[in-house]
Amino acid sequence: MKSEQFCRVHTFSATHALKLTICLALATGCGASDPGPGVADAGGGRSSSGHPTGAAGFGATAGSAGAGSAGAGSGGTGSGGTGSAVAGSGGTGSAVAGSGGAASGAFGNTEGGVGNRGGGGSTGGASPAGSGASAGQGPDSSDLLVPASGAWLGQYYGDASIAATTTKLGRTLRIHLNYWGWEDDWTKGETVADLAAGRIPLISWEPADIDFEDIVSGSLDATIKSRAAGAKALKEKFFLDFAAEMNGDEAWSGNNAKLYVDAYRHIHDLFVAAGATNVVWAWCPNVSDTDGTNNATLSYYPGDDYVDWTGVDGYNWGGSEWQSFHDVFKDIYPLLAAKKKPILIGEMASSETGGNKAEWLNAMIPSLKNDFPWIKGVVWFDVNKERDWRISSSAATEKAFRAMAADKFFSP
Repeated sequence: MKSEQFCRVHTFSATHALKLTICLALATGCGASDPGPGVADAGGGRSSSGHPTGAAGFGATAGSAGAGSAGAGSGGTGSGGTGSAVAGSGGTGSAVAGSGGAASGAFGNTEGGVGNRGGGGSTGGASPAGSGASAGQGPDSSDLLVPASGAWLGQYYGDASIAATTTKLGRTLRIHLNYWGWEDDWTKGETVADLAAGRIPLISWEPADIDFEDIVSGSLDATIKSRAAGAKALKEKFFLDFAAEMNGDEAWSGNNAKLYVDAYRHIHDLFVAAGATNVVWAWCPNVSDTDGTNNATLSYYPGDDYVDWTGVDGYNWGGSEWQSFHDVFKDIYPLLAAKKKPILIGEMASSETGGNKAEWLNAMIPSLKNDFPWIKGVVWFDVNKERDWRISSSAATEKAFRAMAADKFFSP
């Protein structure tokens, strides 16, 4: 849409070449240690919000460049070798932004999955963290709020306050999920407090009783523009999830996929026009469509230029419907991972009945590492509602959640 307003093209000079030669002579690629999803990709592109369409800041593993492909300027042991930080390529060459465009932020390599982005193929070389060393010109991983390793852990505080939960867990969770109605001004109050405290707000903007035709027609532009101006004034990055679970029973647009996409794009374009490029756009469908499949899920996808993180909301409902963490997300995950964007579980929890909730929690991190490496954020729905979703639904559950929250995987 308006990507030309925000793209920065990096050039490669003789000085840069000398720096690259010296760097490669002294250190044959300083690899990072966070293996990603093992999906090769050479292109990233750039969204209309000015963000790269690929995520950044993910570590590559040994041999990611050289003979194989790598992310834009990605690191990895032996990364570059005598090769380059060409976006998505190995071998010998210059550090120009290759396929995927300037600052493409492409994902990964065949060995290490999601590769570190070094300013989108800037001056090349390998930094100690494994990313291609930029000249300080390219956007870093904070552009998309992607953790340097592991994943963010967050919560909706429906049972206890942030302070009480922090005391219970011995740490503050990084993402704070809050729900806001269409007319609510979510750019003030708790959102400001979250940013001041170092938390990442996850704004779930719920258009209850709103006719999506009115959004598309421009009839509600005054509200949208007001939120866009307020978002820009926040300056810092935060997640915005508009009309989550649109493919499920929430049915915000009457389960009309085209109408949903048109409304989402209209809102997004008004935010971009207002200069609210600090918004990180999360798209979080329900884990299944209304018919229990995922046949229609991607028909609600607004497009790569409109989404920074894909996402999903999913639960283990327990009882006779008991599912493991892996089973809850296994069907939708390949669809989301194919978009080559970081994935956010925008809502999740497990029932206490029908199985062992503590063991369910214990299995989460291994499954995230081994089965779902594109998932880079997990948000727990902490409330006793349809089921007892709380992290303190039992003493064993609270102990397991506390141990999980203390794991370095969730402390990037």
